[in-house]
Amino acid sequence: MQETMSSIATVLIFLFLVIHITEQHQKPCIPRNYGLSSVVCVCNSTYCDNILQPQLLPRGQYLSYTSTLSGLRFKEKRGNFQISSESKRENSVVIDIDSSKTYQSIFGWGGSFTDATGINIKSLSSGAAENLIRSYFSEEGLEYNLCRVPIGGTDFSTHGYSYNDGNEDPQLSNFKLAFEDYQYKIPLIKAAQNLTTGKLELFASAWTAPKWMKHNEKYTGPDFLKKSMYQPWANYYLKFLKAYKQKGIEFWGITTSNEPSTGLIPSRINSVGWLPWQMREWVAENLGPTIRNSEFSDIKIIGIDDQIFFFPLYIDVMFEDERVKNYIDGFGLHWYWNFLPPMLLTVTHNKYSDKFILATEACEGAGVYKKHVLLGEWNRAESYAIDIIKDLNNWVTGWIDWNMALDVTGGPTYISNNVDSPIIVNKTAGEFYKQPMYYALGHFTKFIPKGSQRIYVKQSKEEVDLVAFIRPDNATVIVAMNRNNHDVDVRIEDKNNAVEILDILPARSINTFLYL
Repeated sequence: MQETMSSIATVLIFLFLVIHITEQHQKPCIPRNYGLSSVVCVCNSTYCDNILQPQLLPRGQYLSYTSTLSGLRFKEKRGNFQISSESKRENSVVIDIDSSKTYQSIFGWGGSFTDATGINIKSLSSGAAENLIRSYFSEEGLEYNLCRVPIGGTDFSTHGYSYNDGNEDPQLSNFKLAFEDYQYKIPLIKAAQNLTTGKLELFASAWTAPKWMKHNEKYTGPDFLKKSMYQPWANYYLKFLKAYKQKGIEFWGITTSNEPSTGLIPSRINSVGWLPWQMREWVAENLGPTIRNSEFSDIKIIGIDDQIFFFPLYIDVMFEDERVKNYIDGFGLHWYWNFLPPMLLTVTHNKYSDKFILATEACEGAGVYKKHVLLGEWNRAESYAIDIIKDLNNWVTGWIDWNMALDVTGGPTYISNNVDSPIIVNKTAGEFYKQPMYYALGHFTKFIPKGSQRIYVKQSKEEVDLVAFIRPDNATVIVAMNRNNHDVDVRIEDKNNAVEILDILPARSINTFLYL
């Protein structure tokens, strides 16, 4: 009897420790409703919800994670594979998985180290700031691994600037990094690198050249570079890469220009305009040889970095020069015209299959007629997930968000170009809010690591939005979004792995399935 009591006591102590450890590390969302369709999760200096690195279950079992309009955030569930008469229900959506049919591999996921991001994070206490950075980069967060860094100022700066302002200086003898690099970009990048399990890779994009390089001598367009400044502008990129290398930060890639289309129209956004034949000449004669003959010869050169309407016609003109085709490694895609058919991306891939496509900028709340920040709006989570799924199903290799943190107005932005962000900072309250968009991103970034390969997926009737991957650890990931206002029964059939999963996708939900 005494031994039995001792055994029971041991089991109870063990269970207590397991529960205690779980409570210490598995932190749920603290929801707050601002009167919109769903909730935000509130974080401060002492508390922030998280999601631990999922531990794969033995064969025969699966994990699922669900976030919903009703307020669930990464709700974990464990299930068993099934084969039963119940699985033949006529109302089920049958999802066929075939891992023998493979497509593109994933480069990564991330956001952008804008001035506004750094300003907002720095406005918080050290504890809250650390929790915010961890939310994006740590194993308990979204595990970002590929991020964008502006070369100089953007519309999400507090003023317009370049690294060589002042009098005309083709030799770039006055080139120097800005206050913003030292205060907001470099420290944040290094903090993120220290949290990332693997390597945090970076690519850089320039919005504007120094004013004296342009005909109108303004940061904004419509305008182009002076022809005599083609080589100095290429040298400017090289100067930037060297300056950051001296600070211990190296780059995986650069883009040829942020949104050359913005420089072709009247716009408040700082820019350089490029027509395709101008871009072709500059890359062939200046940027390409300057980079490839430098210490940064292995860096990826990403063309376009603009809207889907540039695919593939702008590329066709650029690639009329074989040298440009050899210099360019891939194409950058922005989401702001994503109402156009995503098949344009597949057409581009089919024409230039040796070049990757990377989604390099996205945000909600842009535009004069939109509410910029909507705290807790679920529709914006769905719009993110829809875009990511469409992109992935059309050969895109990763998805990079815009500002990682904005204030409650959607700024700062010196041209009043306020937008929304997955994390909103309320510096007055000393807290920040994880928007539904944050969790939408996590259903991809957390479970589809670099090197994952898209696989074939098909559904028996068009009820849900789907994409599937096989990971480097041989696990299968399926992301399924139910935009309906009713639950959807699904039967997932993976014949190659002799797997059958019966489950229910709740109304207005994003779901990730993970199994070996």
